[in-house]
Amino acid sequence: MIQKTNSAPRAPVDSIRDVEHLEDLLSEPSEGVIQTLSRLKGDVIVLGVGGKMGPSLSRMVKRASDEAGTQRRVIGVSRFSAAGLAPRLNAWGIETINCDLLNPEQLDALPAAPNVVYMAGMKFGTTAQQSKTWAMNTFLPGMVSQKYKDSKIVAFSTGNVYPMVPIHSGGSVETDEPRPLGEYGQSCLGRERIFEHFSRTQGTPVSMIRLNYAVEMRYGVLADMAQRVMSGETIDLAMGNLNAVWQADANAVSIQSFDHASSPPFILNVSGPEILSVRSICEQFGKLLEKQPSFSGAEAPNAYLNNSQLCTRLFGYPRVSPQQVIAWTAEWLQRGGDTLGKPTHFETRDGKY
Repeated sequence: MIQKTNSAPRAPVDSIRDVEHLEDLLSEPSEGVIQTLSRLKGDVIVLGVGGKMGPSLSRMVKRASDEAGTQRRVIGVSRFSAAGLAPRLNAWGIETINCDLLNPEQLDALPAAPNVVYMAGMKFGTTAQQSKTWAMNTFLPGMVSQKYKDSKIVAFSTGNVYPMVPIHSGGSVETDEPRPLGEYGQSCLGRERIFEHFSRTQGTPVSMIRLNYAVEMRYGVLADMAQRVMSGETIDLAMGNLNAVWQADANAVSIQSFDHASSPPFILNVSGPEILSVRSICEQFGKLLEKQPSFSGAEAPNAYLNNSQLCTRLFGYPRVSPQQVIAWTAEWLQRGGDTLGKPTHFETRDGKY
């Protein structure tokens, strides 16, 4: 039986100096990650490394492997449309391969690896590109499952496979029936079902990560709210509650889930343990940024909410609290820190992204 691996508490950090400091914190491995990667055999390949979490996750794998004294290749695969990402990964000791994963020849040419992190997918622009969304979110998982049938796979999914649930319910648990709203959520459930099919028929061990929502200073639901408060934009309260988790903690538990990969797949809600109030968060940002938040509407009685009790039971509480991320984010924006300019559309209630 895998024992619970609590994350060691980290020394408090009052301020995040710059992007380099932020990237260092986002890729800081917990003791649990180091233990997992000391046990894990062989190389790790990250498919879709060019997304918002991929660089810090792959760097965490590399750092933890080095700290564990385990020699392995860490390989990041992407089309690398963002200039400068591949050299940055290379500088961290991560090999990079430029690949269009939907191209069968390019996918087949990727190196074998006993451990796969699947982070490829499509969300924004779904409404205008439904066929591409389904290809990325369902067809590609089948191709990857066949290519890496003898590997362990940690596959990223989303809490959007669940329906919105009452706030007082405590959030959806892993055994709840998925009932996604809209084509994005439906295609994400399709991704899960394809991985499940090949896990069952091939015996491929899979860990399925249902994430709601990873945050850091430059991107995420908290950064969205902070920027709206700072600019004086009105905040719609209809989606009045949510979950959030510091990106480094989401990375850490996702990597540790290699220990639990199984056939049929192990399913894990990855989120912070709290149900957060949009109104309260914006009011906190208002005080820190010395701005008066502007609200419209009222909180609906339901929202997309993950219950992360299983995650907390297995891996301990997140190392960084939402209150700490709120303070960091306000201070970051006041200093003119970089943002990614990619709104999360967390307020969307019709499933159309």
